[in-house]
Amino acid sequence: MARDADAQAVKDRDSATTAVGARPTPEGPKTGFAAVIAKVLAWRPVRTLLHYASEGGALLAAGMTYQAVFALFAALWVAFSVLGVVIAANPAFQEAIFGAIDSAVPGLVGNDGLVESGALLETSGLSWTGAIALVGLVLTALGFLASMRDAVRRVFDLPPASQPVALQKAKDLGLAVGFGAVILISAITSVVSTAALGAVFRFLGIDDNSLFADIVGRIVGYAIVFIIDMLTLAAAYRILSAVKIPLRRLLVGAGIGAFALGVLKAAVTLGLVGGTGQNPLLAGFAILGLMIFLNFVCQAMLIAASWIAVGMHDAGIDARSLSSEELELEQARKLEDARRLVARTNLETAKNQYRTARGIRKWRLARQIERDARAEARRRENVPTVDEYTDEDKENLTAPPR
Repeated sequence: MARDADAQAVKDRDSATTAVGARPTPEGPKTGFAAVIAKVLAWRPVRTLLHYASEGGALLAAGMTYQAVFALFAALWVAFSVLGVVIAANPAFQEAIFGAIDSAVPGLVGNDGLVESGALLETSGLSWTGAIALVGLVLTALGFLASMRDAVRRVFDLPPASQPVALQKAKDLGLAVGFGAVILISAITSVVSTAALGAVFRFLGIDDNSLFADIVGRIVGYAIVFIIDMLTLAAAYRILSAVKIPLRRLLVGAGIGAFALGVLKAAVTLGLVGGTGQNPLLAGFAILGLMIFLNFVCQAMLIAASWIAVGMHDAGIDARSLSSEELELEQARKLEDARRLVARTNLETAKNQYRTARGIRKWRLARQIERDARAEARRRENVPTVDEYTDEDKENLTAPPR
């Protein structure tokens, strides 16, 4: 029987334990097909997808998609109800706004989109009934942000945020306004960049309608969209979800997500994703195309978060906002839990041996059990987690064998 519960091995980041005298089973090098499988499973993109699947990423993305559909139309109605008068009075800015919305969610707004541009411009102004409806729509949009926050925290193996509800909703409202401001900034940037490029081309004597000007304009436009998507994802991971992520890892992960979103938008533009108009069975259900696109967007967001989470796990970085003292206390608790597990296992082993022993061996085992129980009780009285030492623990340790 193992007597010293302090001699077990404790692995980093988990509480796996090895009792005294136990020897790990040597694992020989893998060869052939098994070696190929091991290398594939060790590849970070594969581990990212496995982590995404193990955390229920597809189910989380489906929940986010359901919330996103309602939140998207709610956000459109709210934005144009409040700012519709300003937008309608400026045709150039109006075109830039619709272009920014189309770059974010292709096919949502426009003559061939789910929502006609003219219908949005007619929603300007608020009545009393409209103001009441506005509150419900704002709550719907906030519900999507809450769903996104919980999903991202789940990917990082974190519990739901513990802030007060009122404070959390106020924070979500501020972020919702911030995300809306991103659309306005994108539109303004588009107008400014287009005008600046036109001035540069005229200064250089390049025709605005030339192939070169068209290619440069597209590259600049894609770069602006990429940067905005990357910053939006970074804000969703770090600010909305309150996950403590190092800046470099945050930008890399958000960049991967932004690239995936760019590919999805291009696929929608080409009709490869979310297209239902060519299918006569789905032609009357254009909303399905939007749901398919939003589901891919949510999955890309969570997969990018999984990439960050796997990288932080590999580097031994804790995603929680814990101080060094709290981390040390947690490690001490894990070590104490491991020691108690070993002591409990040794006690059960000794009791099983006692039940089958005969004669003097049974007497020796009984004395040994008593000595180990007293030694464990004294040890527990001196550990930092002595508050976890309950009367039930004492009874389990000192109870005579049956």
